[in-house]
Order: sequence, then structure tokens, then C-alpha cells
Amino acid sequence: MLHIRTPLILHPTLSTTSRRIWLKLENLQPSGSFKLRGMGLLCSQAAAQGKRKVVCPSGGNAGLATAVAAASLGLQACIVVPHTTPEATRARIRRTGAEVIVHGKVWDEANQRARELASAADTEYVPAFDHPVLWEGHSTMIDEILEDCPQVDTVVTSVGGGGLLAGILTGLLRHDRRDCRIIACETRGAASFAAAVQAGHPVRLSKIDTVATSLGAAQVAKWPVQHIVEFDHECLVLSDDDAIIGVVRYASDLRQLVEPACGVSLAVAYLDHPALAGARDVVIVVCGGVSISAQLVAGWARLVG
Repeated sequence: MLHIRTPLILHPTLSTTSRRIWLKLENLQPSGSFKLRGMGLLCSQAAAQGKRKVVCPSGGNAGLATAVAAASLGLQACIVVPHTTPEATRARIRRTGAEVIVHGKVWDEANQRARELASAADTEYVPAFDHPVLWEGHSTMIDEILEDCPQVDTVVTSVGGGGLLAGILTGLLRHDRRDCRIIACETRGAASFAAAVQAGHPVRLSKIDTVATSLGAAQVAKWPVQHIVEFDHECLVLSDDDAIIGVVRYASDLRQLVEPACGVSLAVAYLDHPALAGARDVVIVVCGGVSISAQLVAGWARLVG
């Protein structure tokens, strides 16, 4: 097991006698995000099968998690990122010993190159979000949440490609907790999951336009679209400004930095969104993110006052 058991804590100011807001601190994983759970499991299985190298297409978080896992397992790692991935994120991945290849304007182009590079027999392709082994790894956070807060009635999560959501659903189904409500959060310029749920199947967005770049999957995985209907659920699409408010207020309250992709879920609580009506024990997955800096958050703090 390469990931750690993360804390589940009460939000210091948003929790009340009638509603408790719990924070699952996945931002404290060694890779800075929940991604290490799934990538760690997939890379561990690859190593056990005799693979020597892993290749992952990523905008940042999946790549860093794969690189961290590979370094722990003695595997070579090649991370293919699009040009939109910040140089600071690329440098952080390189510091693990991984090779970083910059290819394409968007993730889809990086993904195509990664698949080409993973054709050798001793190489494992590590997808960013669409793989049942990833979901199995991510689902371990539900084991921990239910152990710490068995009375949870609502889970709030961000949705990019759908890997985290698929892990949450996998875990809840394993524990037969279909009574738990799911609030799936996206920003307006990357709402591919909400579009998929409305259509009943994954659809491809014509473009991605959001500050929450880690949510920028033009098309989500099919499995979570099919299985979220087994739960009471709501797809929330908030603004970039809302996501930034979540980041800024969380930094002030918890002294921790997270990406806007995470801030959009935190914003649900900070805005006291109507989606939380009737909920008593709400768990927000603080999914984390590595493409963030104190300078960015300070600049946004000045903008939002």
C-alpha cells in the first residue's frame, strides 16, 4: 500500500449542531492528491506482473501520483503532459526521477502519445481516470470514511474524468450504502459529467474553458455515468469564481492550498448551497492538487476580497 490513511476532520467553522461538515484530507497524500490510491494499486500490480516501466498521460496530478508510485516500486516512469501543464508541475514530477514528455495542446493529444510509448511488452499504460483498478484503489477512502463517520449521509466530490467518483461509488456499493447522497461538482467550462448524466451516456465537450484545469476532461468515463443513478444524486455546475472562493476560504481556514478543481467542492459548503438541504453529516473529499501555489492563492484572495 503506497497511499496513507488520511484524516477525516470537522470543518472548524462550517459545522453546526444541525449539520456537520467533514473534510476527507486527500490533499495530504504523498503525491498531493487522492490519485495515489489508484495509481499506487495499478503500478503495484504492474510490478508484480514483471513490468519495468509505466507511462501515464496527465495534466499533473495523475502523473505525479504515478511517478511517486513508480519511484517507490523501482519502476521507470514516463509522464506525458500537454503544454498547458505548468512548468512548476513538470519540475515536481521530474524530481521523482520520472521522465517528462511535453506533447500536444490538450490532454487527449498527450494521451495518444502515451499510448504509443506504452506499446512495449515490459511497459504498463496507466490511464488518468478510466480503469477499474484505479477505481478499486480510490474506493479505499470510502472504507476509511465509513470507519470514521458511519453516519455519513452525503458525499461531495469534484468530477473531472470520473475516476474519483467511480471510486466513491465502488466503495459505497461494496458497503451497500446506496442510501448515501452524492453531490458531483464541476465548473461551468468543464461540465462533461453533468452533460453525460443528462444525455444518459458520455458526451464530448467541444472545448474546455475553466480555471479548474484538473477537471478538464472533454469526455468522462462511462461507468460512473451508468451507476450514479443507483444513488440519490445531484450534479452541480458552479462558476470559476465559486471554485476560487472555495480555494481562498479553505486556505484561510485550514492553512492548506488546493486547486480550483478541489475548491469547487468546498464551495458547496462555503456557499451553503441548497443541495445540502436536509443533510446532517456531509463529507467533502478534499481531493487536493499540485498545480497550485501561494502566489496564485494570494492573487485570487485580493480579487475576492
